[in-house]
Amino acid sequence: MKTKPKPVFQKRIFWDVDFEKIDYDAKANFVIERVFERGDVDDIRQCRRYYGDEKVSEALLKAKFLPLHTLYFASAIVDQPIENFRCYTLRQSNPGLFPY
Repeated sequence: MKTKPKPVFQKRIFWDVDFEKIDYDAKANFVIERVFERGDVDDIRQCRRYYGDEKVSEALLKAKFLPLHTLYFASAIVDQPIENFRCYTLRQSNPGLFPY
């Protein structure tokens, strides 16, 4: 059985975990969210190649938090309106303090 080669990501994306011990299959959602949040175009391409668009879409749609710019970017990549993202719904139901 042929295994897929591991994706090659920049270490700066995973600055807070042991980069060498990342289990790309068991922690797929964490990896996908982190790559979209902190990675560049090549990292995102590697991520989509390794996991496939269906898995990437599923992980991003279920994410509890994505920064707003990442949310809009992910919306364009997976071709879904931002209202379909869990993190958007959570953000709407828990607004921040009123800025005054």
